[in-house]
Amino acid sequence: MEIGSIAVLGAGQMGNGITQVAACAGYSVTMIDIEQTFVDRGMASIEASLAKLVSKGKMSQADADAALARVRISTDRSEASDCDLVVEAIPEIPELKFSTFSELDSICKPEAILASNTSSISIDEIAASTNRPDRVIGMHFMNPVPIMKLVEIINGSETSDEVNSAVVVAAERMGKTALSCNDSPGFVSNRILCPMINEAILTLQEGVAEPEAIDGIMKLGMNHPIGPLALADLIGLDTVLHIMNVLHKGLDDDKYAPAPLLISMVEEGKLGRKSGNGFYSY
Repeated sequence: MEIGSIAVLGAGQMGNGITQVAACAGYSVTMIDIEQTFVDRGMASIEASLAKLVSKGKMSQADADAALARVRISTDRSEASDCDLVVEAIPEIPELKFSTFSELDSICKPEAILASNTSSISIDEIAASTNRPDRVIGMHFMNPVPIMKLVEIINGSETSDEVNSAVVVAAERMGKTALSCNDSPGFVSNRILCPMINEAILTLQEGVAEPEAIDGIMKLGMNHPIGPLALADLIGLDTVLHIMNVLHKGLDDDKYAPAPLLISMVEEGKLGRKSGNGFYSY
Protein backbone atom coordinates (compact mmCIF):
# COMPACT_ATOMS: atom_id res chain seq x y z
CA MET A 1 0.00 0.00 0.00
CA GLU A 2 1.52 3.30 -1.12
CA ILE A 3 0.31 6.77 -0.20
CA GLY A 4 0.77 9.30 -2.99
CA SER A 5 -1.87 11.96 -2.37
CA ILE A 6 -3.29 13.33 0.87
CA ALA A 7 -6.35 15.37 1.82
CA VAL A 8 -6.42 17.30 5.10
CA LEU A 9 -9.81 18.20 6.54
CA GLY A 10 -9.50 21.40 8.52
CA ALA A 11 -7.32 24.44 7.80
CA GLY A 12 -6.81 25.58 11.40
CA GLN A 13 -3.57 25.46 13.35
CA MET A 14 -3.31 21.65 13.24
CA GLY A 15 -4.71 21.22 9.73
CA ASN A 16 -2.46 23.78 8.05
CA GLY A 17 0.54 22.40 9.96
CA ILE A 18 -0.18 18.87 8.73
CA THR A 19 -0.68 20.22 5.21
CA GLN A 20 2.67 22.01 5.38
CA VAL A 21 4.74 19.01 6.52
CA ALA A 22 3.02 16.74 3.99
CA ALA A 23 3.69 19.16 1.12
CA CYS A 24 7.31 19.63 2.22
CA ALA A 25 7.66 15.82 2.14
CA GLY A 26 6.66 15.79 -1.52
CA TYR A 27 3.01 14.79 -1.21
CA SER A 28 0.24 16.39 -3.26
CA VAL A 29 -2.08 17.81 -0.60
CA THR A 30 -5.63 19.14 -0.73
CA MET A 31 -6.54 21.26 2.31
CA ILE A 32 -10.30 21.44 2.81
CA ASP A 33 -12.44 23.49 5.19
CA ILE A 34 -16.07 24.60 5.32
CA GLU A 35 -15.46 28.27 4.44
CA GLN A 36 -13.17 29.97 1.93
CA THR A 37 -12.03 32.38 4.66
CA PHE A 38 -10.73 29.43 6.69
CA VAL A 39 -8.74 27.86 3.85
CA ASP A 40 -7.34 31.26 2.82
CA ARG A 41 -6.23 31.90 6.40
CA GLY A 42 -4.70 28.41 6.57
CA MET A 43 -2.80 28.98 3.35
CA ALA A 44 -1.51 32.32 4.64
CA SER A 45 -0.23 30.54 7.77
CA ILE A 46 1.64 28.00 5.64
CA GLU A 47 3.18 30.75 3.51
CA ALA A 48 4.31 32.65 6.62
CA SER A 49 5.75 29.50 8.21
CA LEU A 50 7.72 28.58 5.10
CA ALA A 51 8.96 32.17 4.69
CA LYS A 52 10.27 32.02 8.27
CA LEU A 53 12.12 28.77 7.52
CA VAL A 54 13.67 30.35 4.42
CA SER A 55 14.71 33.48 6.36
CA LYS A 56 16.45 31.29 8.95
CA GLY A 57 18.28 29.33 6.26
CA LYS A 58 16.49 26.09 7.13
CA MET A 59 14.91 25.79 3.68
CA SER A 60 15.68 27.16 0.23
CA GLN A 61 13.23 29.47 -1.51
CA ALA A 62 12.99 26.94 -4.35
CA ASP A 63 11.95 24.16 -1.93
CA ALA A 64 9.40 26.46 -0.25
CA ASP A 65 7.92 27.39 -3.63
CA ALA A 66 7.77 23.72 -4.64
CA ALA A 67 5.97 22.81 -1.40
CA LEU A 68 3.41 25.58 -1.90
CA ALA A 69 2.82 24.42 -5.48
CA ARG A 70 1.82 20.98 -4.14
CA VAL A 71 -1.03 22.42 -2.03
CA ARG A 72 -4.57 22.86 -3.33
CA ILE A 73 -7.34 24.41 -1.26
CA SER A 74 -11.06 23.70 -1.40
CA THR A 75 -14.34 24.00 0.48
CA ASP A 76 -15.69 20.84 -1.15
CA ARG A 77 -15.07 17.54 0.66
CA SER A 78 -15.59 15.61 -2.58
CA GLU A 79 -12.11 16.85 -3.53
CA ALA A 80 -10.85 14.11 -1.18
CA SER A 81 -12.46 11.37 -3.29
CA ASP A 82 -9.30 10.24 -5.07
CA CYS A 83 -6.81 10.73 -2.23
CA ASP A 84 -4.96 7.77 -0.73
CA LEU A 85 -4.97 9.19 2.80
CA VAL A 86 -7.38 11.62 4.44
CA VAL A 87 -6.31 13.23 7.72
CA GLU A 88 -9.17 14.79 9.67
CA ALA A 89 -8.20 17.79 11.83
CA ILE A 90 -11.58 19.33 12.70
CA PRO A 91 -12.84 20.42 16.16
CA GLU A 92 -12.76 17.81 18.95
CA ILE A 93 -16.53 17.19 19.01
CA PRO A 94 -17.46 13.47 18.92
CA GLU A 95 -20.71 13.82 16.92
CA LEU A 96 -18.94 16.04 14.38
CA LYS A 97 -16.14 13.49 13.97
CA PHE A 98 -18.62 10.61 13.54
CA SER A 99 -20.73 12.40 10.91
CA THR A 100 -17.59 13.54 9.06
CA PHE A 101 -16.15 10.02 8.88
CA SER A 102 -19.49 8.67 7.70
CA GLU A 103 -19.44 11.26 4.92
CA LEU A 104 -15.80 10.52 4.04
CA ASP A 105 -16.63 6.82 3.86
CA SER A 106 -19.20 7.54 1.16
CA ILE A 107 -16.96 10.03 -0.71
CA CYS A 108 -13.54 8.35 -0.69
CA LYS A 109 -12.38 5.42 -2.78
CA PRO A 110 -12.69 2.05 -1.00
CA GLU A 111 -8.94 1.62 -0.53
CA ALA A 112 -8.39 5.09 1.00
CA ILE A 113 -7.13 5.31 4.58
CA LEU A 114 -9.15 7.58 6.88
CA ALA A 115 -7.09 9.02 9.75
CA SER A 116 -8.09 11.24 12.66
CA ASN A 117 -5.87 13.77 14.41
CA THR A 118 -8.04 13.39 17.53
CA SER A 119 -6.27 13.75 20.87
CA SER A 120 -8.81 11.78 22.90
CA ILE A 121 -11.84 10.45 20.99
CA SER A 122 -11.96 6.67 20.56
CA ILE A 123 -10.71 5.43 17.18
CA ASP A 124 -13.06 2.45 17.45
CA GLU A 125 -16.04 4.80 17.89
CA ILE A 126 -14.91 6.88 14.90
CA ALA A 127 -14.35 3.72 12.82
CA ALA A 128 -17.85 2.48 13.69
CA SER A 129 -19.21 5.41 11.64
CA THR A 130 -17.71 3.84 8.51
CA ASN A 131 -17.90 0.59 6.53
CA ARG A 132 -14.09 0.32 6.54
CA PRO A 133 -12.97 0.03 10.22
CA ASP A 134 -9.83 -1.80 9.07
CA ARG A 135 -8.78 1.36 7.21
CA VAL A 136 -9.43 3.86 10.04
CA ILE A 137 -6.53 4.95 12.26
CA GLY A 138 -5.40 7.77 14.53
CA MET A 139 -2.60 10.15 13.49
CA HIS A 140 -2.18 12.40 16.52
CA PHE A 141 0.25 15.16 15.48
CA MET A 142 1.67 17.41 18.19
CA ASN A 143 1.37 21.20 18.21
CA PRO A 144 3.10 23.05 16.58
CA VAL A 145 3.13 20.44 13.82
CA PRO A 146 6.13 21.73 11.78
CA ILE A 147 8.36 21.64 14.89
CA MET A 148 7.22 18.71 17.03
CA LYS A 149 8.72 15.36 16.02
CA LEU A 150 6.12 12.92 17.34
CA VAL A 151 3.10 11.45 15.60
CA GLU A 152 1.18 9.16 17.94
CA ILE A 153 -0.32 6.44 15.74
CA ILE A 154 -3.46 4.91 17.28
CA ASN A 155 -4.67 1.55 16.04
CA GLY A 156 -8.34 0.70 16.43
CA SER A 157 -9.25 -2.90 17.27
CA GLU A 158 -9.83 -3.58 13.56
CA THR A 159 -7.08 -1.41 12.01
CA SER A 160 -5.04 -3.62 9.70
CA ASP A 161 -1.27 -4.04 10.01
CA GLU A 162 -0.98 -2.93 6.39
CA VAL A 163 -2.72 0.38 7.16
CA ASN A 164 -0.55 0.95 10.23
CA SER A 165 2.62 0.33 8.21
CA ALA A 166 1.53 2.70 5.42
CA VAL A 167 0.71 5.50 7.86
CA VAL A 168 3.98 5.04 9.76
CA VAL A 169 5.89 5.30 6.46
CA ALA A 170 3.96 8.48 5.55
CA ALA A 171 4.63 10.09 8.94
CA GLU A 172 8.33 9.23 8.72
CA ARG A 173 8.50 10.72 5.22
CA MET A 174 7.14 13.93 6.79
CA GLY A 175 10.18 13.92 9.08
CA LYS A 176 8.30 12.63 12.11
CA THR A 177 8.92 9.81 14.55
CA ALA A 178 5.83 7.59 14.45
CA LEU A 179 5.12 5.58 17.60
CA SER A 180 2.12 3.25 17.69
CA CYS A 181 -0.32 2.41 20.47
CA ASN A 182 -3.75 0.82 20.77
CA ASP A 183 -7.05 2.64 21.20
CA SER A 184 -7.70 3.50 24.85
CA PRO A 185 -8.99 6.66 26.59
CA GLY A 186 -6.37 9.40 26.17
CA PHE A 187 -4.11 7.01 24.21
CA VAL A 188 -0.58 7.28 25.71
CA SER A 189 0.18 11.00 25.42
CA ASN A 190 -2.84 12.48 27.15
CA ARG A 191 -3.39 9.58 29.56
CA ILE A 192 -0.04 10.49 31.12
CA LEU A 193 0.16 14.25 30.42
CA CYS A 194 -3.26 15.48 31.49
CA PRO A 195 -3.33 13.76 34.90
CA MET A 196 0.07 15.37 35.58
CA ILE A 197 -1.38 18.77 34.68
CA ASN A 198 -4.45 18.02 36.79
CA GLU A 199 -2.19 17.13 39.75
CA ALA A 200 -0.36 20.44 39.33
CA ILE A 201 -3.73 22.24 39.45
CA LEU A 202 -4.67 20.35 42.63
CA THR A 203 -1.30 21.34 44.11
CA LEU A 204 -2.12 25.00 43.40
CA GLN A 205 -5.71 24.61 44.62
CA GLU A 206 -4.51 23.21 47.95
CA GLY A 207 -2.11 26.12 48.46
CA VAL A 208 1.04 24.02 48.34
CA ALA A 209 2.81 26.56 46.10
CA GLU A 210 2.24 29.43 43.67
CA PRO A 211 2.12 28.80 39.88
CA GLU A 212 5.65 30.11 39.30
CA ALA A 213 7.07 27.75 41.94
CA ILE A 214 5.12 24.71 40.69
CA ASP A 215 6.24 25.31 37.11
CA GLY A 216 9.79 26.22 38.13
CA ILE A 217 10.20 23.03 40.18
CA MET A 218 9.05 20.87 37.25
CA LYS A 219 11.23 22.74 34.75
CA LEU A 220 14.42 22.93 36.80
CA GLY A 221 14.03 19.71 38.77
CA MET A 222 12.51 17.41 36.13
CA ASN A 223 14.02 19.07 33.04
CA HIS A 224 10.60 19.80 31.53
CA PRO A 225 10.82 22.51 28.84
CA ILE A 226 7.62 24.15 30.13
CA GLY A 227 5.83 23.89 33.46
CA PRO A 228 2.51 22.03 33.71
CA LEU A 229 0.41 25.11 34.48
CA ALA A 230 1.95 27.13 31.64
CA LEU A 231 1.40 24.10 29.41
CA ALA A 232 -2.26 23.95 30.45
CA ASP A 233 -2.59 27.60 29.43
CA LEU A 234 -0.98 26.78 26.08
CA ILE A 235 -3.19 23.75 25.41
CA GLY A 236 -6.35 25.49 26.65
CA LEU A 237 -7.94 24.73 30.00
CA ASP A 238 -11.19 23.73 28.28
CA THR A 239 -9.27 21.11 26.27
CA VAL A 240 -7.54 19.80 29.41
CA LEU A 241 -10.93 19.54 31.15
CA HIS A 242 -12.43 17.73 28.15
CA ILE A 243 -9.61 15.16 28.15
CA MET A 244 -9.84 14.65 31.93
CA ASN A 245 -13.58 13.99 31.53
CA VAL A 246 -12.83 11.46 28.76
CA LEU A 247 -10.31 9.70 31.03
CA HIS A 248 -12.61 9.80 34.07
CA LYS A 249 -15.56 8.34 32.15
CA GLY A 250 -13.60 5.94 29.94
CA LEU A 251 -11.41 4.44 32.68
CA ASP A 252 -14.07 4.69 35.41
CA ASP A 253 -11.56 5.70 38.07
CA ASP A 254 -11.84 8.76 40.33
CA LYS A 255 -8.09 9.32 40.18
CA TYR A 256 -8.88 10.96 36.82
CA ALA A 257 -11.55 13.30 38.25
CA PRO A 258 -10.82 16.87 37.06
CA ALA A 259 -9.67 19.30 39.75
CA PRO A 260 -12.49 21.58 41.02
CA LEU A 261 -10.23 24.60 40.29
CA LEU A 262 -9.92 23.49 36.64
CA ILE A 263 -13.71 23.20 36.35
CA SER A 264 -14.34 26.62 37.92
CA MET A 265 -11.73 28.37 35.75
CA VAL A 266 -13.27 26.96 32.58
CA GLU A 267 -16.73 28.04 33.78
CA GLU A 268 -15.34 31.56 34.34
CA GLY A 269 -13.91 31.63 30.80
CA LYS A 270 -10.30 31.55 32.01
CA LEU A 271 -9.03 29.24 29.28
CA GLY A 272 -5.35 30.21 29.11
CA ARG A 273 -3.60 31.89 26.22
CA LYS A 274 -6.62 31.86 23.92
CA SER A 275 -8.68 33.91 26.37
CA GLY A 276 -5.77 36.03 27.60
CA ASN A 277 -6.07 34.73 31.15
CA GLY A 278 -5.46 31.37 32.82
CA PHE A 279 -2.88 30.49 35.45
CA TYR A 280 -0.95 33.43 33.96
CA SER A 281 -2.03 36.60 32.13
CA TYR A 282 -1.24 37.03 28.43
